[in-house]
Amino acid sequence: MRLRVLPSLAVLAACSLLTGVGCGTGGPAPGRDAGSGDPTRTVLRLGHFPNLTHAQALLARADGSLEKALGGRVEWTTFNAGPSAVEALFAGAIDATYIGPNPAINGHLKSRGEAFVLVAGAASGGAALVVRPASGIRTDRDFHGRRVATPQLGNTQDVAARIWFQQRGYTTTEKGGDLTILPLANPDQLLMMQKGEIDAAWTIEPWVSRLEQEAGAQVLVEERTLWPEGRYPTALLVVRREYLASHPERVRALVGAHVDETLRLRSGAEALVPELSAMVKQLTSKALPDSVIRSALSRLEFIWDPLESAIARSADDAHRVGFLRVRPDLTGLVERGPLDAVLRQKGMAAGSVTR
Repeated sequence: MRLRVLPSLAVLAACSLLTGVGCGTGGPAPGRDAGSGDPTRTVLRLGHFPNLTHAQALLARADGSLEKALGGRVEWTTFNAGPSAVEALFAGAIDATYIGPNPAINGHLKSRGEAFVLVAGAASGGAALVVRPASGIRTDRDFHGRRVATPQLGNTQDVAARIWFQQRGYTTTEKGGDLTILPLANPDQLLMMQKGEIDAAWTIEPWVSRLEQEAGAQVLVEERTLWPEGRYPTALLVVRREYLASHPERVRALVGAHVDETLRLRSGAEALVPELSAMVKQLTSKALPDSVIRSALSRLEFIWDPLESAIARSADDAHRVGFLRVRPDLTGLVERGPLDAVLRQKGMAAGSVTR
């Protein structure tokens, strides 16, 4: 049975606040380019965040490479949170999006695997636990009675933080312990750390670097040290199942452009700082200092492999801390066909992680 999810009021409200093209419910039918004069010509509706972890999307949006690869039009939609992107996928308002692993896992489970598939990884790394120097925190034994911020309840960094503290014997205040984990938007984390109102934060770039440079925070734990080979997913590329079935060639073109932008980033991210900076400013109306972008890029690794075993571990972690009631079944989440076809076409080994 196919899943049908109608656009909720929350989705429609969220769409009205998005940067770039709104989700919308009128106009051309999904996937059709009304302005092309050709009723069979498709348009790709692609979502992403205005974040450096979604750098491939930022670059493709800036240089038009995806339009060239597709030979057609791209409608870009900017999201600020994973649940909004998942809702837009459910509603058929977008065809594909860059997204974090935990929202992807949650969306897969909620739709019983029918809504979308994961076609490529995008970024690994970039998360860290940073502490305010004046807090007196020096080791993992110093968090009793402390306030630690994460970006959002149940998001990827929130789960990572809860697992890390759980493994070290801490109990959170809502369960009768003395450690407060406070879900707090990244801009608020910066403000509250500057004011001394939080002691630490487990967050993602570019906010790790901003907390370092603007609040004097110090990195206590680089999350990559907790993963085999230092790799764990922080951004993924997913596509609606229906769109993949209807337009497999366009999905291959999307994945091919994604791999090309990944290769650009891997061969010289420093040279792309001005381009990334300009796009972040265009989408958010706020510029990031080049020093922040350079620092953030130094902690991020841009890849195309989905890192399936790491995603499975992330899902198990969410189950262990109570965000998933049953052990998750991720069967069918990853569809490697388009990626492996692209890699073979480029003369690279199918299944390769980065090169």
